[in-house]
Amino acid sequence: MAFLRYLRRNKRLAAGIAILLFLFLFATVGRLIAPPQNAYPLAVPANLAPTWKYPFGTDSQGRDLLATTVMGTYLTVRIGFIAGLIGLSVGTVLGFIAAYYGGILDTFIRWIVDVLLTVPGLLVLVVIAATLQRTLDPNSMSGVLALLAWMSPTRTIRSQVLTMRERAFVRVAKLSGENSLEIIFKELLPNLLPYLGASLVGAVTGAIFASLGLEQLGLGPMREPTLGMTIFWVQYYGAFVRGMWWWILAPISVIVLIFMGLFFLSSGLDEFANPRVRRVV
Repeated sequence: MAFLRYLRRNKRLAAGIAILLFLFLFATVGRLIAPPQNAYPLAVPANLAPTWKYPFGTDSQGRDLLATTVMGTYLTVRIGFIAGLIGLSVGTVLGFIAAYYGGILDTFIRWIVDVLLTVPGLLVLVVIAATLQRTLDPNSMSGVLALLAWMSPTRTIRSQVLTMRERAFVRVAKLSGENSLEIIFKELLPNLLPYLGASLVGAVTGAIFASLGLEQLGLGPMREPTLGMTIFWVQYYGAFVRGMWWWILAPISVIVLIFMGLFFLSSGLDEFANPRVRRVV
């Protein structure tokens, strides 16, 4: 009940949860209405405008666009979530090691992060995705995106731990006989959980954005009906020139909803994690 009262005060968090819950239901319950097999080529008649039988129409590959959008929502969010979670997990571990233990470890990790942050990330992802294109599937796509998703979390989490390391409760824990791992897991990590939650949303957003960019270039899992690959086929078959407006409407609408939901959720979690702007329940 207290959380529901807080949601009434934190409108952005409530809006983000509501939008993402709608997308979750769309990607799960939608499979009962639009069978997943219809999201693949030659499953239905091609180039049909929206009808009662095919509410989103069909594309030039013979795919039901309702089934394609349902599966695309699931696959795109899954790719972004896995990549963001891996990146944040690696960044958290490295950030804690660098900030808490310091010394040579801190210098080495900072040097690696600073060097890699100067490299154009999109260019590196394009080269890797182009090299692995024939073997790319949603899982390997997540791995490719995770390769560069850990650097920014490492830097930000390191700065957070550096400020917390000097606080009184950490000194008290040291005086009480707790070792380094106990201090990290019992004292520091619980205090960073709200910030890590907001960081996870940001990492997932960045990974989804990167996956859409690569897939629109044709550097994604070619057979899978992800939202980015759907847009790529729109461009490939010239849907705009042929007047097939329904082909682009569905994936663009879902992409807008995904980013709106993640934006509102991130803003709401940032307010919750920041004591200076947190609203009283």
